[in-house]
Amino acid sequence: MSTEVMIRAENLTRRFGALTALDRFNVEVARGEIFGLVGPDGAGKTTTARLLCGLLDPTEGRVEVAGYDVARDPDAVKDRIGYMAQRFGLYADLTVEENMRFYADLFGVTGEERDRLMVRLLRMTRMEPFRNRQAGKLSGGMKQKLALMCTLLHHPQVLFLDEPTSGVDPVSRRDFWAILYELVKGGLTVFITTAYLDEAERCNRVGLIDRGRLIRCDSPRALKTSLPEKCYEVDAPDRRAARETLRAIPGVLSVEPSGDKLHVFLDTSRTSPARLAAEIGAEFQEIEPSLEDVFIALIRKEGAQ
Repeated sequence: MSTEVMIRAENLTRRFGALTALDRFNVEVARGEIFGLVGPDGAGKTTTARLLCGLLDPTEGRVEVAGYDVARDPDAVKDRIGYMAQRFGLYADLTVEENMRFYADLFGVTGEERDRLMVRLLRMTRMEPFRNRQAGKLSGGMKQKLALMCTLLHHPQVLFLDEPTSGVDPVSRRDFWAILYELVKGGLTVFITTAYLDEAERCNRVGLIDRGRLIRCDSPRALKTSLPEKCYEVDAPDRRAARETLRAIPGVLSVEPSGDKLHVFLDTSRTSPARLAAEIGAEFQEIEPSLEDVFIALIRKEGAQ
């Protein structure tokens, strides 16, 4: 991965009246990096993506993309980026190939270059057998692939994807990520927003955002080992009762369900897993926290502060 910075945001802020949708957002993304912005609905992910692309004007701060200031050189930026919104504007009555030709014309990509790109993208996405199918008759996963192909037709250097796999089945999500990895090998930079923590694991670095504030940014591995508190998996016969009891004990920082178990963060200077195991009649096993565990713990810390 290159050290060349392709996205730089400095104190990026956006207000809608009294609402601060994004608050002093700072980030740098290198060429060939997949950067994931992760957070719940309403956290500010879409606002951030639109600000970085120049589709929204910031209230404060500045953005550079591919070496150009988004506010001063918007046309230069638009020539170098691809943006795929949650609801990409596909034309349902046009075929896959007709949609691609339409977007190629919009980007000014014609003739042999267009045909060569279309062949490559159709092959990469395994959409060749469906090139004559109407977009409205495609599955959700195929529509996302078509939207991605249309976004890539003008050779963007930076790709912005706003929750591209929302509502898509797991197999299609896996295929979509396989395509992204191939694109990144060629030097493309990807900025993706998602509410899926398992997708965040696939990114080189992850930014955790909540209520418009970037609360932590690092690699998935570093995030999972960054907390001083210990995480335990708890197997209790009555999970609900154990959860309520644990929440009332000093030194128990958070208790969240995970499948048929509980994940518990402890401040071991104030309590111990052995003591708690005896108190609630459950088994405690120390584990590496998931990104979801880390995100919940960090949000709780922010709220306490």
